[in-house]
Amino acid sequence: MEKGKMLQTMRRHGVTLAVFGALMTGMTAVVNLLTKPTIEHQAMLQQKNLFDEVIPSSVYDNNMQNECYNVTDESLGTATPHRLYLARKDGKPVAAAIETTAPDGYSGAIQLLVAADFHGKVYGSRVLEQHETPGLGDKIEVRVSDWIKSFANQVINGPDDARWAVKKDGGMYDQFTGATITPRAVVRSVKRTALFIETVPSQLSHLTPCGARDE
Repeated sequence: MEKGKMLQTMRRHGVTLAVFGALMTGMTAVVNLLTKPTIEHQAMLQQKNLFDEVIPSSVYDNNMQNECYNVTDESLGTATPHRLYLARKDGKPVAAAIETTAPDGYSGAIQLLVAADFHGKVYGSRVLEQHETPGLGDKIEVRVSDWIKSFANQVINGPDDARWAVKKDGGMYDQFTGATITPRAVVRSVKRTALFIETVPSQLSHLTPCGARDE
């Protein structure tokens, strides 16, 4: 008899837990459904603000976020597709911003956003992700120093432009005390990416829109 009561109690508790679990799962799904548009909207705003930091709004008049393409090239640091955002003025392509990679950072790959026109002029660059040494290599972050802003409005005169290097290597960009590898990697990446952007006009008809294939 006692055993029967115990089994009934266990079943009752099991049903209660199952109902509670189902309710919590349902509530979580509802919360995610309600907050997803807000989260996506905030992400779009953050991306737009980032674009505004690397390319002047006077340069283009389209919605760059709606002109996203996948590009793959060794000069972008990895063999995986990178996102390219096309800037247009009066319907004409004039520049691009690319999420690129500096693979040779001191503590691993550094993810960057680089914007440039099709004639070697760099509008700006920002760090998207990095794992460099705090107090040394992390000076590439705009929240730490203004170093990354030194790329703004600089022009690259071809792949052999020796000015595009840190001063220790004979170039025009400062290195950090005790940390040369990090800025060297970023300068190289910005240069390679800007040179790649010069080739974009000839590739426009072959670019794959973001979301058109698995990344």
